[in-house]
Amino acid sequence: MKALSKQTRSIKPAEVEKKWHIIDADGLIVGRLATIIANILRGKHKPSYTPHVDCGDHVIVINADKVKFTGKKLTDKVYYKHTGYAGGLKEVTAGKVLEGRFPERVLEKAVERMIPSGPLGRVQMKNLHLYNGTEHPHDGQKPEVLDVASMNRKNKAAQ
Repeated sequence: MKALSKQTRSIKPAEVEKKWHIIDADGLIVGRLATIIANILRGKHKPSYTPHVDCGDHVIVINADKVKFTGKKLTDKVYYKHTGYAGGLKEVTAGKVLEGRFPERVLEKAVERMIPSGPLGRVQMKNLHLYNGTEHPHDGQKPEVLDVASMNRKNKAAQ
């Protein structure tokens, strides 16, 4: 019988097999959904996970504008940005972003802050595809449906 190896096998970029997952975000909690998406984008759900290689999968999120917040986060959570000028700190609440022109940015920013910043993180964020409606142009990739709501009862907002 072959002895167990004491070396950790590091996967090479050419050996990575990427899958496509599709998630319906209708009624799901933002933070819980973002952690699941970030883990899939990084590849932490795979046994061949290697920290310095993009071994994650592609994630398609439909109905990204219908995500929910718990508690008073819709009115109390504030997103900040700076214009670059003195006194140019701008703030907007999560509710205003969801009602605005690009409501998918709430989920995008939540996932982006869970991915490491740097060149690898930027590549992994390109594997995230967010859409407001139910239509998406990735049918040719045959994405697997990932039912986040059934993973944990707390993932879906109570009606």
